[in-house]
Amino acid sequence: MIARMATNPLPQFPPGFLWGVSTSAHQIEGAAGERAPSVWDAFTAEPGHVKDGSTAAVACDHYHRYPEDVELLAGLGVDAYRFSVSWPRVNSPGGLDFYDRLVDALCAAGVRPVPTLFHWDLPVELDWLDRDTAERFAAYAATVAERLGDRVTKWITLNEPAEHTLLGHALGAHAPGGRLLFDALPVAHHQLLAHGLAVRALRAAGAGDIGIANSHGPTWAASDRTEDVAAADFYDLLLNRLFADPVLLGRYPDGIEALMPGDVEADLKVIGEPLDWYGINYYQPTRVGAPEGTEIEFGGLRLPAELPFTVHELEGYPVTDFGWPVVPEALTELLTGFRERYGDRLPPVVITENGCSYDGIDDQDRITFLDGHVRALHRASEQGVDIRGYFVWSLLDNFEWAEGYARRFGLVHVDFDTLERTPKASYRWLRDALRTMR
Repeated sequence: MIARMATNPLPQFPPGFLWGVSTSAHQIEGAAGERAPSVWDAFTAEPGHVKDGSTAAVACDHYHRYPEDVELLAGLGVDAYRFSVSWPRVNSPGGLDFYDRLVDALCAAGVRPVPTLFHWDLPVELDWLDRDTAERFAAYAATVAERLGDRVTKWITLNEPAEHTLLGHALGAHAPGGRLLFDALPVAHHQLLAHGLAVRALRAAGAGDIGIANSHGPTWAASDRTEDVAAADFYDLLLNRLFADPVLLGRYPDGIEALMPGDVEADLKVIGEPLDWYGINYYQPTRVGAPEGTEIEFGGLRLPAELPFTVHELEGYPVTDFGWPVVPEALTELLTGFRERYGDRLPPVVITENGCSYDGIDDQDRITFLDGHVRALHRASEQGVDIRGYFVWSLLDNFEWAEGYARRFGLVHVDFDTLERTPKASYRWLRDALRTMR
């Protein structure tokens, strides 16, 4: 059990603050036979890639059960629902019809639709190593905006290009399974270019209120030794600044630009298109030191020591069922640090994901987690960070990528045999908390 939550009243947030929950298409939709395949379909079809051997062919069957899920959103009382649009589904006959129906149902329920255009499920025939994929993404973004833009008023281009680059292309833990290490850097650049091109395409289609959902967390050096501090600085560059600096400052950190493909200077003008807001997915800080021995551990993998850092256990904090440390105060540190680093180049911030994995329907630990992080968010706001929204990950228990169905992040329990939905204690807590914090 994690520490008991505070007993003092929850803080109040300003009028217009956006409260929501998040999901992604591949993790919940199912109906895999009714769309074209993605890289995740190919990846999970190969034995050994998913810990429980499962796939997302059915997942939560949200594709067919979305009316029930929209009722859950309405009952929760959130302002907005962040979902992702499946690029392979849009490429399939009638694929956009599903998102038409979903957006109509959300609007009818008084829940603002907030689509993410890419959440890792790349069409299987495409590759982020190819520059052309960025151009294709912009065309896809324009297609979605043309269909949904009369009802959608808030957009997200990409979700977590850092993780998709690192886990999917550098380390091989996620789809498409590349183990390129630093040769995966073109994947990062092409995703960022796709983001900038999509911003332009969305605006050309009349869309506004556009952001990105980048994952970030504070990096703490394992000690004050010079080599540990240097390793932590490099990790921070790789997981934080590499993906924030080009978007917010229009430039890569020193030494990175020369490693990227193409006419980088021209691309950065596209990547740095001004945003209406900046999305941050926050889960945990990371303790980092110099590499040790001939192997390192990263993301649960044993790898040759070709990465110039080692990730250490963060001791002294409670952990989730995933083993992730629970450190709400690190969210305050992250947000105030972003304000200090980027100054007036940082647009208003939205927390686009924050959540935790715990089993059980009476999930008191999740309640404590959310209580602590909402308070940490408010402290950052009191210290001058312009924060406009907070989305909990996730509405439903779902297919948790390489973990399969072993990790449960949902406010709503899903029985993956019957697909029955059961709101958890955390669902009821958030419903009641929203009435207090508005």
